[in-house]
Amino acid sequence: MRLLISLFTALILFTGLAENQRTFTAEAQEIGPHLTDIIVTTSDTHLLLFGELQESLTEEMLEALHSGIPIKFLFFVRLILNEPNWLDDELVAIEFSHSLSYDTLKNTYTVEIEETSKKKITAASLEEAKKLLNEIHGLRVIELSSLIPERTYRLKVKADLYKKTLPMSLHSIIPFISWWDFKTDWYTIEFTY
Repeated sequence: MRLLISLFTALILFTGLAENQRTFTAEAQEIGPHLTDIIVTTSDTHLLLFGELQESLTEEMLEALHSGIPIKFLFFVRLILNEPNWLDDELVAIEFSHSLSYDTLKNTYTVEIEETSKKKITAASLEEAKKLLNEIHGLRVIELSSLIPERTYRLKVKADLYKKTLPMSLHSIIPFISWWDFKTDWYTIEFTY
């Protein structure tokens, strides 16, 4: 009987904690940078990743951008094979960047997307540039021949603002650079191949 009461209490406690965790995660995503719409799919030859970064640019970042300071985000992707009764095996660790710069003379934005052979795209509007900057569009994670069928994998994605150290003389002119604390939590998705 005691065991039954203990199990019932643990179930109620676990359910309450899980509900609080979901609420906290939803609130955190509403007020800060986060990844959404993460999709893992396949082509004929590769495992592909799609996703989008939300709430990525603050007003201070946009001021700096329009003052000539480029913005660069680093994306981190990890693919892990879940080994039952053993240590997990990291199969892939990918790091790539997206950067955004503004040309004051032409009034255009340039987005450089590193994972597609450093592709540079010019955008006429900030909205178009932000869409390009924030999208992960078909990143080739691993060849399908490297995956073991009927096994469970965990794919993790994270984004950080690349903080380039400025010379000390510029810190007094551009003090808001140090305020940028942009970092997402790891977004994790599990799937069976």
